[in-house]
Amino acid sequence: MIDFRYHLVSIVAVFLALGLGLLLGATALQPTTLAGLIKTSQREHQQIDSLIATNGQLNQQITSNDQFAQTAAPLLLRELLAGQRVVVVEAPDASGQVVNGVNQALTEAGATVSGQVQLQDKFFDVSPATQEQLTQLAQRFSQAPLTGTAVMQASQVLAGAILTKDGPGQPVAGQRDSASAALLSGLAAGGFLTVSGHPDARATLAVVVIPGSPPSASGPNQASQGLLTLAQQLNLAGLGTVVAGSGTGSGQGSVIDLMRGNGRPSHLSSVDDADRTIGQIVVAQALFEQMHGVSGNFGSLSTAAAPGPSPLPTPSATASTGVQAVPGQSPRRAAQAGNS
Repeated sequence: MIDFRYHLVSIVAVFLALGLGLLLGATALQPTTLAGLIKTSQREHQQIDSLIATNGQLNQQITSNDQFAQTAAPLLLRELLAGQRVVVVEAPDASGQVVNGVNQALTEAGATVSGQVQLQDKFFDVSPATQEQLTQLAQRFSQAPLTGTAVMQASQVLAGAILTKDGPGQPVAGQRDSASAALLSGLAAGGFLTVSGHPDARATLAVVVIPGSPPSASGPNQASQGLLTLAQQLNLAGLGTVVAGSGTGSGQGSVIDLMRGNGRPSHLSSVDDADRTIGQIVVAQALFEQMHGVSGNFGSLSTAAAPGPSPLPTPSATASTGVQAVPGQSPRRAAQAGNS
């Protein structure tokens, strides 16, 4: 008969055997295991070193490309936007690098930057109280009935206050407007935007600079939708609008992503690498194309159709016909004056 002592001895024997096996196995396998781990670590260090070297080479290549673009910019942009006025509209958290670089490219292209409009987060706030306040401001300064969301109505009024097509029956570019100034002051007092320069002296073209980073993929994108609505209204009110952003800011959920992902052709143009010199040049070139009814999605992301316009845009004949545009006067107005 098997008693308790037998079971106890059996259990002790099993654990002794297990412990002895673990001891012998660890002792025998330790050098092999350690050598394998060392080899794996060495391979990973080599891969890391290789990636660091590759990254350094790519950064050096980008720097060289930027230096070349800076040198070529005066030749590529000379008189491209001569006589045109451009207003720069900045989204909340817009990249200062993009804004400053675009302003420089516009100046090199011969354009006058009429001013800058810095939108605040409140402009895109969807709370009922804020929506009501924005609607009331838009309707107060509108000369025609408005429809649509609060952002739509405010976008229509704002676009009409800072842009013009500068044609027959249109406000003259460069002339300050008391009604436009009052609207901008009202929106600024309400905390919806701030201004610098004189955006109330209407421009003919607009650049919209998007935030430096896109909204969270899991979060709402009302701000991106609202900014796209504003860009569309700016495009309707002037001769053309370009939406510009950095590579990181043009990702999923951004305005540029919405523009390119809806599967429909857009009358707006976009540039997704405007944090680089070449992208800033393309912004000015895209504005020129917009004036001639051509739009495109440019940059280095996979959603871009091309790095830039092709063939390269060149100044229109107006710039070389001897007709001189007065400050704040577009070539169209200058040509009309020269032919009268």
